[in-house]
Amino acid sequence: MDVSETKKEGNQPSQPVIAYVGLGSNMGDKRANLSRALDLLAIAPGIELLRTAPCYATAPVGYTQQDWFLNTVTELETQLPPLELLRLLLGLEEEMGRVRLVTWGPRIIDLDLLLYGQTTLESPELTLPHPRMHQRAFVLVPLADLAPKLEILGLGRALDLAVQLRAEQKVVCKSQITIHKSQIVSCDW
Repeated sequence: MDVSETKKEGNQPSQPVIAYVGLGSNMGDKRANLSRALDLLAIAPGIELLRTAPCYATAPVGYTQQDWFLNTVTELETQLPPLELLRLLLGLEEEMGRVRLVTWGPRIIDLDLLLYGQTTLESPELTLPHPRMHQRAFVLVPLADLAPKLEILGLGRALDLAVQLRAEQKVVCKSQITIHKSQIVSCDW
């Protein structure tokens, strides 16, 4: 296991870490699902929500015979170690009724740990940065709204990657949809 910026898998980081979490839903009331997930994250111990990107309607990836998704990314500060944060996200998905039947299939909620500071980690449970984020406009476009100059380890700036993917994949900004009080950025780029 390769871990940087954390001493051991189970230890608390010495200082708060900025992490980015991708959220998506394509079942039921998508906006309400994203809002509820953000509300649950906001009250989770060891997490402070900082900002949330606007929502984007995005075409499904992989399994395409399903409804479009509503996606966003939230920036948070945490003292939880990466694996503990991942397990918290998986617990929130389960609490909201997520059932994993089809790979990349329909879901009431999807919570992906994208970045955890500058940490790189490879374990059976978690890879950081998220191994496919650089291929997904539904991740990089809202991430670029929050942190356009953010360098994604070995891949480039979030904005540069997002511009390229936005030209190739269908994403539609839904900035008029407010899902949480932490949503304070716009999709004007």
